[in-house]
Amino acid sequence: MQLTFGDAKGLGKRKQTRREIFLAEMERIVPWKQLLALIAPHYPVSGRPGRQPYALATMLRIHLLQQWYALSDPAMEEALHEIPTLRRFAQLGGLDNVPDE
Repeated sequence: MQLTFGDAKGLGKRKQTRREIFLAEMERIVPWKQLLALIAPHYPVSGRPGRQPYALATMLRIHLLQQWYALSDPAMEEALHEIPTLRRFAQLGGLDNVPDE
């Protein structure tokens, strides 16, 4: 039996996980602009020789994920490799862009 468009429409939907709901709420309520403005004067500037720093917003998000989920640096690195929801929240692209411990 062939699926109709009406049948296929609901196939792509899935239930949001508690993690996704929590992170969406944090995205909404955390004062990102104010926190970034406070931290920016103390964050390393790119353009110097050597390894370039990750974006400040990404590192702040990773730090908060570590606090919220009680993850060490190595555990956070592993979680970013394994859990796409965390990688999206941290605003990271592919797996090559994950900061190491």
